[in-house]
Amino acid sequence: MRITLCTSCALGRGGFAAVLGEALAAEGIAAGIATTDCLSGCARPSSLAFRAPGKTAYLFGDLTEADLPDLLTFARLYAASADGTFADARPLSGLRFKALARIPG
Repeated sequence: MRITLCTSCALGRGGFAAVLGEALAAEGIAAGIATTDCLSGCARPSSLAFRAPGKTAYLFGDLTEADLPDLLTFARLYAASADGTFADARPLSGLRFKALARIPG
């Protein structure tokens, strides 16, 4: 799984990539963390994307550091999903309302 964080947004500029990487490692979730200049989620910053080969990709916006627990839950469920889709989004809590895009794999 690869997670990409927008560094044009406040969250990305604030060093959240390192915070997220440490939290994922502590949970035993294997993920590469990358940053990019812009994810074009400017209408709903801060933006972060999840993707993995053969899986649906997700772009989230309006993120804050308070979303870290929900992002960890998403990462755990995404890693366990064969195709990156979920039958029930309720375990994602508030993160499910912050999805900007879902791109088929």
